[in-house]
Amino acid sequence: MMGTFGGALEARQIDASNGKLTADVTGEVETEENVLIIRRIHVAMRLVAPEDVKATVERVHGIYAMRCPLYRTFHKALELTSSFELVAPGAEASL
Repeated sequence: MMGTFGGALEARQIDASNGKLTADVTGEVETEENVLIIRRIHVAMRLVAPEDVKATVERVHGIYAMRCPLYRTFHKALELTSSFELVAPGAEASL
């Protein structure tokens, strides 16, 4: 999902390369008949970019998932969600 999001940003001249786009992924597992089942996955992405690209990043975030092979493969089987945080250049050192 991060790769598709980053590619969509790059197509709009928003640099997501060289560590500017990172993600933390969390999953929630439940037990069903004594078998562990992944039920939910959340991808929390962080993009180092200036504030003036925020509207474009929001639009891309709203549409990229259905163009993502991973999302399209699994979204009916489990809950896949994502979010993004925009971090000002220079501020990422404090993260």
